[in-house]
Amino acid sequence: MSAVTERTDQRIELAITGMTCASCAARIERKLNKLDGVEASVNYATEKAKVSYPGSVAPEDLVAVVEKTGYGAALPQPEEPEQQPAAEDRDETGLRTRLLVSAALSIPVILLAMIPVLQFTYWQWLSLTLAAPVVVWAGLPFHRAAWTNLRHGAATMDTLISMGTLAAFAWSLYALFFGTAGHPGMTHGFEFGADAMSGTSAIYLEVAAGVITFILAGRYFEARSKRRAGAALRALLELGAKDVAVLRTGADGEVREERIPVERLAVGDRFVVRPGEKIATDGVVEDGSSAVDASMITGESVPVEVGPDDTVVGATVNSGGRLVVRATRVGADTQLSRMAALVEEAQNGKAAVQRLADRISAVFVPIVIVLALGTLAFWLFTGGTATAAFTAAVAVLIIACPCALGLATPTALLVGTGRGAQLGILIKGPEVLESTRRVDTVVLDKTGTVTTGRMTLTEVHAADGEDADEVLRLAAAVEDASEHPIARAIATGGRDQVGALPAVTGFGNDEGLGVRGTVEDRAVVVGRTAPGAARELPAALAEVKSAAERAGSTAVVVTWDDVPRGVLVVSDVVKPTSARAIRQFRDLGLRPVLLTGDNEAVARSVAAEVGIEEVIAEVLPQDKVEAVARLQRDGRAVAMVGDGVNDAAALAQADLGLAMGTGTDVAIEAGDLTLVRGDLRAAADAIRLSRRTLGTIKGNLFWAFAYNVAALPLAAAGLLNPMIAGAAMAFSSVFVVSNSLRLRSFRPLPGNTDT
Repeated sequence: MSAVTERTDQRIELAITGMTCASCAARIERKLNKLDGVEASVNYATEKAKVSYPGSVAPEDLVAVVEKTGYGAALPQPEEPEQQPAAEDRDETGLRTRLLVSAALSIPVILLAMIPVLQFTYWQWLSLTLAAPVVVWAGLPFHRAAWTNLRHGAATMDTLISMGTLAAFAWSLYALFFGTAGHPGMTHGFEFGADAMSGTSAIYLEVAAGVITFILAGRYFEARSKRRAGAALRALLELGAKDVAVLRTGADGEVREERIPVERLAVGDRFVVRPGEKIATDGVVEDGSSAVDASMITGESVPVEVGPDDTVVGATVNSGGRLVVRATRVGADTQLSRMAALVEEAQNGKAAVQRLADRISAVFVPIVIVLALGTLAFWLFTGGTATAAFTAAVAVLIIACPCALGLATPTALLVGTGRGAQLGILIKGPEVLESTRRVDTVVLDKTGTVTTGRMTLTEVHAADGEDADEVLRLAAAVEDASEHPIARAIATGGRDQVGALPAVTGFGNDEGLGVRGTVEDRAVVVGRTAPGAARELPAALAEVKSAAERAGSTAVVVTWDDVPRGVLVVSDVVKPTSARAIRQFRDLGLRPVLLTGDNEAVARSVAAEVGIEEVIAEVLPQDKVEAVARLQRDGRAVAMVGDGVNDAAALAQADLGLAMGTGTDVAIEAGDLTLVRGDLRAAADAIRLSRRTLGTIKGNLFWAFAYNVAALPLAAAGLLNPMIAGAAMAFSSVFVVSNSLRLRSFRPLPGNTDT
């Protein structure tokens, strides 16, 4: 019996060169997908191919297929961030040079053709002299691409542009040398539609030169806009520190600082961050305290106070004191690198609406060529002049280029996901955008999402005759020696409320009793119950303790000299921003639901505090998925917000999963959107941004389709001069990109960037 081998696909991202329109991307994608077991997605805007391939296919085979199709492809290279902008600069400079030269030569040609009073004797020969370099040299990229595609039996947007401009130029040459257009004193006026002049007396040099100039202008501004759209990702990648001061122990045992490139930093290395410096990588503070400005990572404008044992993120800025940090993640594992990877992954994806546009673009060019020939034949056979027939056919070729269709989704995704990254919102892919439109219910995990997820001292109650501050001071001093979360909450609360804590001696931890120690000659015990003879609490303290426990809080009794002195209440408090976030969800048309494993009383108390009416409580971690599925079976489209390991399956089950970036890696992997800040208000902004981006994509596609549908009949009817058609076609692409760039102005809701 033969063994069954499990197929394990590999993934690679190829850099594609030579693409000039969406049809090119569709053609490369089609050729790659013909390979057995290969799944490819080619993105025209980012000029990358995302390919999944089996072990039987080598990466070199993929490159060979792309090159055989007539384009260039390169395997991933070691990261050198400065190379990509340099290559983009060269491409932009080349485009700009062609545009400026063609504009300088074309403007006189267009003016001479449009304004009869400027048409001096032999003006047509000057037009030929000026237009020839534009058609031959400035239009060379279009002609070269058309020829390459023709050799491979394909047609793209460049085929239409090359055919239209060469046909206009060739007709003009024929009319000048073999017709009457070259005679001295020849004049003709400019028409917005097809004119009725004799074929051999009309020249179309202004069409040939003008179309190439307008389309070069469109491509140049498109290239600039695409670069601006991707700037957020490049800025993200460049945020990190370039070098770092690492602490090394010399042979003499003395610790010295050594400055090294950040690439050489290893997990476990200890490094120094001085005020004003960037933190080199993710790590844990070992020594020092400071305020850290994390705005470039989280979008949060207020610096965060950090001290020993607090985690810090690479690329954030140390605003205050000197810190010694131990590296816990380096290279591609850091939060910054993972953010960049998520953003790039999203930008390379395709929404369902874009896949439809790609299919249309792939078959559009042959249809247009047939339509242009049909237009030519129709005009000739219905008694129209050869000039009018030719004008209409060329206008059809040029107006039909659906470049805007290919740019509609990628440019909006580039800008939307880039803007999201700046605000600490990571959108994993275009299909996520479709989900945000559908959701009508948002399910919120309680601990760590609606609440802080950590214990906080909330109440201090002293027995009659005792001072509350003194009770807290002595209890916090003993608890400061313990690592228990409740102990840390009391110690932190003590420092915040009464200042420095006294020293403790004879510290001990008694199982089931609590902690004990001697503080200022007093034997202090802090625990769930009072010890020995003090077990019976005064009525007032007993009531406080009972009420706290009914509300789901933890109450501890403080005793010294065998007398109960007070009760401290510790609980997981609601984040101060959660109530505002719930209101924002409602404004977005979402019904909030609280989902928690806590008891009903605790859940209802938290829900009432933030304004949630629907509560699902006492749910085991493994049952969270079923709770989400049940809501879906009831006909609801569910968004789930969570941060813990036990939320991962529910995040995956939901129609839209929003993972808090302050949570666990597994939750972040399972979510569709990642919120870098642990602030629920960011979820509302994430949904707003996603919906805005989807709306922009749909608007782009509508105008791109509407433009072609409206313009083609006009061109075929002879109501559109080819030069006007070229300008309109170029404008449609620029419009789509400019519309996408409006997403850069997206702002969080007022107050959503304040703590």
